[in-house]
Amino acid sequence: MFQRHHDRVFRTAYRVTGNAADAEDILQTVFLRLARGPQPSVLENPEGYFARAAINASLDLLRSRKRSKTVAVDDIDDQQPVTAFAIGQNPATRHEDRELRRLIRAAVSRLGPTSAQMFALRYFEGHSNGEIARLMETSALVVGVTLHRARARLRKEIGQYLADHG
Repeated sequence: MFQRHHDRVFRTAYRVTGNAADAEDILQTVFLRLARGPQPSVLENPEGYFARAAINASLDLLRSRKRSKTVAVDDIDDQQPVTAFAIGQNPATRHEDRELRRLIRAAVSRLGPTSAQMFALRYFEGHSNGEIARLMETSALVVGVTLHRARARLRKEIGQYLADHG
């Protein structure tokens, strides 16, 4: 099971956290939790289970850092794309791009669990609404509505930054 799914868990964790060391820690966490006691959903839908487990562990890490105030802009990998927003490759705006990535990750960590999972699958992982529906065992309509609400909340939270720097 590890051989088949470890790449997906690492990539998902890396895209959500933007940090390779954190992604390694999350990879270990996900598989240690599974080793402690297999989850029924891992057998029914392994792809969905590992995507949700990686996203949840990543968001838990981001939330714990927020509480301990240890997140620094330097912790975010410059090469990490956040496809939800157009972030340019212009070296002159690199600091602003890093700050925007940090703000997006922080805002996503404040979403509810389902919204955060769907947002991460869509905008960090690049899955379609139909794929997300299959992974999360729900309808594409629910995915669409949830993503719409999540985007609206994120726009509201980071809107001032975008207005000042956009």
